[in-house]
Amino acid sequence: TGDESWFKHKEIGHKASNTAWVARGDPPPTVVRQSRFSPRTLFSIFFKSTGPVLIHYLERGQTVDHQYYIDHCLTPLINNIKKQRPSCGVQGIKLHQDNGSPHTHEDVLDYLASEGITVMPHPPNSPDLSPCDFWLFDLIKQNLTDQNNSESLHHAVSQFMNDLSKEEYRKTFDKWIQRMHL
Repeated sequence: TGDESWFKHKEIGHKASNTAWVARGDPPPTVVRQSRFSPRTLFSIFFKSTGPVLIHYLERGQTVDHQYYIDHCLTPLINNIKKQRPSCGVQGIKLHQDNGSPHTHEDVLDYLASEGITVMPHPPNSPDLSPCDFWLFDLIKQNLTDQNNSESLHHAVSQFMNDLSKEEYRKTFDKWIQRMHL
């Protein structure tokens, strides 16, 4: 499974840290918000039930269209899978991605079919059925420290994901299956 998310270089606070009980008549506490223009980097992350497969960040000024997605995300993803499984390659691989326009573009689906990868359908507007959305991205963002640039942020994200136990990934896939049944 895989998806994209923006990661800020410096975190001011999370939604959970901004919650507070306030007595009647007292003003709510001031919430400091980050500028929309603060540095951030878009990551495309793919992982399986035993750990990360690809962690890619976009260079400043790049956008994710279907061709970028094929060239910089899917091709390296498939190459990594082939390295991890030299005897069987991508045989039996099922890819889960949401319905973002680069993910559902005809060229992307044709490319994946030509590589022999089955694409799992994803219901529209269902972030509760994407492990990246219901587990991984929030977990990473809560545990990151401030980083100066995209390279150091990439290193921190990679280190965090590699330090997670295989059991954490396995439990997430089990939760995912339970959510799909519901």
